[in-house]
Amino acid sequence: MNSNTNISSLKVTIMGLGLHGGGLASTIFFAEKGANVLVTDLRDKKVLQPILNKLKKYNIKYILGEHRNEDFINADLVIKNPAVPAVSPYLKLAKHIETDISVFLKFNKRPVIAVTGSKGKSTTVSAIYHVFSKLNIDAKLGGNITTSPLNFIDDCLIPDSDPVILELSSWQLADLKGMNLLKPGISVITNIMPDHQNRYSSMDEYVADKKLIYADQSKDDILICNFDDKYGHVFSKGNCSKTLFISDKPFPENTEGAFLDNGRGYSFVSGVKKEILSQELLIPGRHNKLNLLYAALVLQMSGIDPADIRSNLKSFNGIPHRMELVAIKHGVKWYNDSASTIPQATSAALKGAEGSVTLIAGGTDKKLDFQGTIEAFKLAKNIYLLEGSATNRLMEHLKKTNIPFKGPFDKLENIVRIVSKESNKGDSIIFSPGATSFGMFNNEFDRGDKFRQMVLDLPM
Repeated sequence: MNSNTNISSLKVTIMGLGLHGGGLASTIFFAEKGANVLVTDLRDKKVLQPILNKLKKYNIKYILGEHRNEDFINADLVIKNPAVPAVSPYLKLAKHIETDISVFLKFNKRPVIAVTGSKGKSTTVSAIYHVFSKLNIDAKLGGNITTSPLNFIDDCLIPDSDPVILELSSWQLADLKGMNLLKPGISVITNIMPDHQNRYSSMDEYVADKKLIYADQSKDDILICNFDDKYGHVFSKGNCSKTLFISDKPFPENTEGAFLDNGRGYSFVSGVKKEILSQELLIPGRHNKLNLLYAALVLQMSGIDPADIRSNLKSFNGIPHRMELVAIKHGVKWYNDSASTIPQATSAALKGAEGSVTLIAGGTDKKLDFQGTIEAFKLAKNIYLLEGSATNRLMEHLKKTNIPFKGPFDKLENIVRIVSKESNKGDSIIFSPGATSFGMFNNEFDRGDKFRQMVLDLPM
C-alpha cells in the first residue's frame, strides 16, 4: 500500500478496535474512502459500545468476541492494533499488514518530531504541543497519547513547515521495523526502565525496539537522549544523526544538549549557553522538570526563541493521569497518576511530592522488579493497596523492609472513601499504582477516569 493505492477497491480488516482511538480512526479512515471494512475484536459489544456508537453512520461488518481465519485470509489489508503481538497466528494469514501510524506516515507531508521512552513521553510531547499552540503554530499531536494521527491526516497531505509530534510506544515502533517510513527531524528517547517484560523476552529486545525511533534518521537530523541513563550513551553511538543530551546536572565539557542547574534549565549547543526553562513550573517533581527540559530543547532546535520557550512552559499544567491535580478538598490535594504502570514511576511520584503523602498503589503484574524502588515507598505516611498480582509481589517487599501498608482492597472506591475520612488539611493523596490495570479496569486511562470521578464525587 502507498499514497497512490486505490483504497476504495480494498477489503480491509481492522484487527483490534480497542479503546485508545487507533482502531476507531483507522476504521473511519478506510470507511470514508470507500473500502470494504470489517472490524474484529476479542472484546464483546458491551465493552466496545462507546466506540461502536461513533461508527453508526458507516457500513461496517463486525466480528466481535472472536477472530476468524477467513477474515484475515480474504483481506487485502489488515490494520493491526499495537497491542496485538506480531506472533499472532492470525497475522500470519494476512497478505499485507499496516498500522494507523504506518498509514499516516505514508501520506504525511509535514516534518515529524518523534518521542519515545519508558516514562515521561506523554508529558514531553504535550509540553511541546502546548508551546507551539501558544505561539499559534499549527502543530499536530498524536500517537500513543490516545489520539491517532489519522484523525488529522487531511491536514497533513500538503507540505507545511508546522510539525507533527508523535508519541510512540515500543510496540508502535516495532510495527514500523523495516518499513523505512519514520524519519523524524528530531527524535527523543526520554529514558529506559524495565517495562512490558510480560511481552518481551529480555531488556535487550525492548531496547532494540526503542532504537527504531532513529533507525532511519539522516546525518542532518537530531537525536536527544538521556546523559544520566546508560542507554542514552548506547543510543548516541548507534545513530548517524547529531546527538544532544539531557541531564539533571551540568554537563562535562564538550557535551551538547540541555541540563538543570539550581532549578533552571540551560541549553549548551554550538558553544552557546541559553536559559530555556524557568525555575517556576506548575507541575511538581524533578522528573517532570526533566520532561519539560526535553520539550524545551526540542523547541529550541525547532527554531523557537528561548524567551518564548521559558514563558510558555511556565503555564503548562500537565496532562490527565500523570500527577494530575484532580481536586483540593478540605485542604487535601488529590493527584491522579494512573499512567504510572511501572514501579519507577511511582517512585518518581513519591520523590517529587511535597508534605505528608498517602499513596494508593497496586494492580496487575508485568513481571517488573519492585526491589530497586522500594526505598521510595518509605516517603509515604500511609500506603493503601489495591488488590492484584503485582500487589502480591509488592507486599512481599514491603513486609521485608518493614514498611506498613493497609489492604489489599478489592475496590478502589473503598480506598478513596477511607482515605478521605482519615486525611488532614495539608495532606497529598497520590494514586500512583506502579502496575497495570487489567482485570479491574479496561486500561490505565479508564482507571484514572474512574479515580477522578470518585474524588470529584466526595463531599466538599
